[in-house]
Amino acid sequence: MEQIPAEAIADELNSQGLQSGSIFGAISPAAIRFLITNGEVFRVAKGEEIFRYGEPGCSFFVVCTGSVDFFKHHEGKDAYTRTVMPGEEIGFVAMIALHDHVGIAVAHEDSIVLEISSDLFADLHEKYPFDFGIMTLNLARDLARIVRKLSNILVGHSIEH
Repeated sequence: MEQIPAEAIADELNSQGLQSGSIFGAISPAAIRFLITNGEVFRVAKGEEIFRYGEPGCSFFVVCTGSVDFFKHHEGKDAYTRTVMPGEEIGFVAMIALHDHVGIAVAHEDSIVLEISSDLFADLHEKYPFDFGIMTLNLARDLARIVRKLSNILVGHSIEH
């Protein structure tokens, strides 16, 4: 992953484009600028790992451009569970649950991701409390969509009785 200075990518990552994604929907341009300026922005090449199973989950990533595949690790096996699209997140569950990553995130194509650390997330709460509340609601909605999608997959593979 190649870190990109925020000022070098500011035009490409305008707040209007980011606001169309699920995580930044209804978030103020000032709060988005705060996250981009204080977070870490990375350019990730297709096939490159963003995080691995067992690494500390002290941050999460918002896909700004491109897409990222997630492979859940369990009992020595990795299984594809979803592709994360622009405006969606990957890694939030590990950060909020205070545990290590439970899988591998790999760039599906050349992508740009914004890393938001737990400290930056707390700073957002302090400096932009209204936006923090909206973003938390957006994150919860995103997680609910993921749970629904994965539970539908489980039902499709279950044995009827």
